[in-house]
Amino acid sequence: MFFQRRLQKELMGLIKEPPPGVSVDTESISQSLSEWKINIAGFEGTLYEGESFQLLFKFNNKYPFDSPEVTFIGSNIPVHPHVYSNGHICLSILTEDWSPALSVQSVCLSIASMLSSCREKKRPPDNTLYVKTCNKNPKKTKWWYHDDNV
Repeated sequence: MFFQRRLQKELMGLIKEPPPGVSVDTESISQSLSEWKINIAGFEGTLYEGESFQLLFKFNNKYPFDSPEVTFIGSNIPVHPHVYSNGHICLSILTEDWSPALSVQSVCLSIASMLSSCREKKRPPDNTLYVKTCNKNPKKTKWWYHDDNV
């Protein structure tokens, strides 16, 4: 299938030449390639310096025409104005601004950039309500993108 060939190519590229601070948890890759865990390190000189985070990417058979589902997982969910305490990420390229030209690497770089540009560690103002009422799949959320300054 096309989506598996594309995922295989992206996976090999990320393993062989990962961007700075990004590594694939190769033990976690499912046989079907439908789930990946990716580790991201906080960049030097940012609020997240020295911290490590893990992302879970879930792909369906419409990838790359349909965006992956991407969430932070594990015990260290970054405290960030665009990251909910359940790991959901409010980032337009994960939903309405997705393009098949994007890749796992470009998503990782966008998330690393989002973390790096943060000026204050705090949760989104609607975190408590959202976490109580949201769908398990963040792609089913109708996000309201209103703050590019974080």
